[in-house]
Amino acid sequence: MHTAIDSRRPHGRGRHHPQPAGPVWRFATAGLCASLVGLGLARFAYTPLIPALIAAEWFSPSDVVYLGAANLAGYLAGALLARPIAARTGAVPALRGTMVLATLSCLACSVPVAFLWFFAWRFLAGLSGGVIMVLAASTVLPHTAPGKRGIVGGMIFAGVGLGIAASGTLVPLLLQQGLRESWYGLAALSAVLTLVSWAAWPKTDAAAAAPAPSHGPGRARHSIAIPALMLEYGLNAVALVPHMVFVVDFVARGLGQGVAVGSAYWVLYGLGAIVGPLLAGHMADRAGFGPALRVSFLIEAVAASLPAFSSEPAVLIVSCIIIGGFTPGIVPLVLGRIHELIPHGAEAQRAAWGRATTSFALFQAMAAYGLSYLFNHTGGDYRLLFVVGGTAVTLALAIDLILSLATRAKPSGASS
Repeated sequence: MHTAIDSRRPHGRGRHHPQPAGPVWRFATAGLCASLVGLGLARFAYTPLIPALIAAEWFSPSDVVYLGAANLAGYLAGALLARPIAARTGAVPALRGTMVLATLSCLACSVPVAFLWFFAWRFLAGLSGGVIMVLAASTVLPHTAPGKRGIVGGMIFAGVGLGIAASGTLVPLLLQQGLRESWYGLAALSAVLTLVSWAAWPKTDAAAAAPAPSHGPGRARHSIAIPALMLEYGLNAVALVPHMVFVVDFVARGLGQGVAVGSAYWVLYGLGAIVGPLLAGHMADRAGFGPALRVSFLIEAVAASLPAFSSEPAVLIVSCIIIGGFTPGIVPLVLGRIHELIPHGAEAQRAAWGRATTSFALFQAMAAYGLSYLFNHTGGDYRLLFVVGGTAVTLALAIDLILSLATRAKPSGASS
């Protein structure tokens, strides 16, 4: 399939030649650093700091909730503003700038000047993550051969998994030195990663140099597939929220096993998040992004629902590792699927990916608040939350299967 797509690309100005293997892996390393700083550290490292923020009386428990919401709001804003920012500054300067901004946000959070100060910097940290999510992979993948896009995308988003793992391992070690010192440590690590990636980005932005996308039959053929994919990606975000937000509390309070045991499950979640993007990307390179996405939805539907039916340690371990793996692992699959559906035009790909990221952010925020409301109004029924998560990704799978069968039934044979 990939070979056929490549052979149809016109010769001349609009055609992009993938870089040799060496530069591509250097670009991927830059992307990994960006996702680790903007998404891993600036976002997920905040979670284990919450008890320390409350214990040190920097903020009240209710304030901490609003600070978490500020990061989600910033992420949504970043997803919406990424392309306009890239259009004005260029994608690579935007990526460098947001990595610097994420680093500064960690440094600024070491000083609890006031609630509004902290809120503003948590918002900016989220904004950095949203911009990086839209621009990092879409800057690197156009320089990558089609047969390697899965594993390269997986490497980029493995940075998210590294950040999740760090939130359960590195942050507790930093907290032994003190809360302020923990923020210093996160800022220092972010600064080092920013410097490492600074000169490793591509010299040219393929999206900026790409010609305007065609409005011919090839584009119209996917007019339904792209919005459907964005809906599926949003439903997938709903499926991730029960584990991402509630699983530690479910083990600690719901099962009465304590915070230490709950935190151990979060570490397993983080370990899954490191290898998940790489395995998902490898599967996509071998089977194609469409089939890989459908298989992933099926596995995820089962894993997301497991805690609703069993609280056995082995079951919870499997569930946490798999859902942890798909938290960042679904990202290269959806991005790669966009590249399959829009094979020509890096800017059109980036535009579609920006909308997909916005859909994910919206559904995630709605699910976080909606499931919290459901939890509070059902007497703390954790299992219902996992049922909702499993149902959401099952619906995503059903939409994808129906669309796949419909396109296969067409005489012209749209891409599946």
